[in-house]
Amino acid sequence: MEAMTGRKPRGMSFETWVGTQISQAIARGDFDGLAGAGKPLPRSALDQTGYEWVVAKARKENLDLFGMLPPGLALKKEREDLPRRAEELTSEAAVRALGEDYNARVQAFWRRPQESRWSPVPGLCDVDALVVGWELTRPPPEPPLPRAIPARSPWWRRLRRGRPARDRPAR
Repeated sequence: MEAMTGRKPRGMSFETWVGTQISQAIARGDFDGLAGAGKPLPRSALDQTGYEWVVAKARKENLDLFGMLPPGLALKKEREDLPRRAEELTSEAAVRALGEDYNARVQAFWRRPQESRWSPVPGLCDVDALVVGWELTRPPPEPPLPRAIPARSPWWRRLRRGRPARDRPAR
């Protein structure tokens, strides 16, 4: 296989130049033995829109779909996902930090000029409501174990403890 195709010659149309390149590749056998050669495209490929193809490709390669959204829409989707993310946290401080971090990113988004006046504008997260929702998903605390009442010693031992050591009889 050749390293790289040269530049299109002056005076030759683009279509003629591409056709020539393809004819030369066929003559060299560059297209022989390709997977799927001579077979029709799968039916699913014909029915898919460009959007469906991108989503399927991203899922197949485990890519983050939020990264493909415009920033305002991604923040809106993230706001919807905050309660689920808060459930995984173990402390109220961590839940508050999650909500405050989101709010800081939304405020930074508001300060940036937008690409379009039709861009979705995300709202702030109510941190206190997020904490209350998180507390409702927590299991109730286990009741404290009843305090063991120490057994009372017999009266004669208590009486003996009260006397000075010199008054006690020797054993």
